[in-house]
Amino acid sequence: MVKGLDVIALGGNAILPKSGTGTIEEQRRLTSATMKQVAQFILSGRNVVLTHGNGPIVGNIVERNEAVKDKIPPMPLDICGADSQGGIGYMIQQCLLNELMAIGQKREVVSLVSQVIVSEDDGAFSNPTKPIGPFYTKEQAEELKRVKGWEMREDSNRGYRRVVPSPRPLEIVELEVIKRLIDSGVIVVAVGGGGVPVIKKKGKLVGVEAVVDKDRAASVLAKMLGAERLIILTNVPVVYTGYGTEAQRAIERATVTEIKELYKLGEFPAGSMGPKIEAAIDFLQTGGREVIISEPTMLLEACNNGAGTHIYPE
Repeated sequence: MVKGLDVIALGGNAILPKSGTGTIEEQRRLTSATMKQVAQFILSGRNVVLTHGNGPIVGNIVERNEAVKDKIPPMPLDICGADSQGGIGYMIQQCLLNELMAIGQKREVVSLVSQVIVSEDDGAFSNPTKPIGPFYTKEQAEELKRVKGWEMREDSNRGYRRVVPSPRPLEIVELEVIKRLIDSGVIVVAVGGGGVPVIKKKGKLVGVEAVVDKDRAASVLAKMLGAERLIILTNVPVVYTGYGTEAQRAIERATVTEIKELYKLGEFPAGSMGPKIEAAIDFLQTGGREVIISEPTMLLEACNNGAGTHIYPE
């Protein structure tokens, strides 16, 4: 285990929020604000590995694919995922390097396009559920299903979208490279967007048309690195029970057993907090010491002063 190592998982919506303008200037500004806190966190002496989401950015890449498909051959989803890793990783590493230089810290930062192994037999491949890309009319959806074989489903009465499998991540292909970089003092950005999902087939790695949940992938990364803490930065300052109701209550401290009971009661929906809670449970049940869930702007407050939600083994 690398002493004092934290894996920080940054949500894609923290870089490109749904309510934002979508411009690169806005993305850089938001990323720089978070990296300012990460730089101060590193200054305190902690080792850090960063990972990030890629939604809705990868969806935009897919939409661009479709917009110019008559001029440029569309790329498969694994290539789109790798594209998003490279672009977001570049922005994070540059912003973090700038913030580190601003406080006199001479450190190396690198982003690594990472592959995540999934099982070809994962049930997700027979039951795709993850919406991606633009909305289509019913007629367009039927044509895409006929021509491309895509699975199309209606999304909240807003139109039809492509849905793809979201298989469970099993291991990180580039793990040993990440370890060597950490041991050399390099700050690594890895497994962005959940990593590029690949299967092992006839002795080779093959990319698949799927997306991996970034929080589950971050949990696997943290476990395989022997990290002490998994820090999940999302769009709420704290985890709630009864979210959005009059009974809403903040969870500031909890054991993994308490969180599991609340999860079983349906407090954390699959489309929002559910995957983060699943990642937290998995990490803590396999040797992790603590999971912190909060907003990107509250990283230092959460780690130094107890803000956010803190979940412990027992």
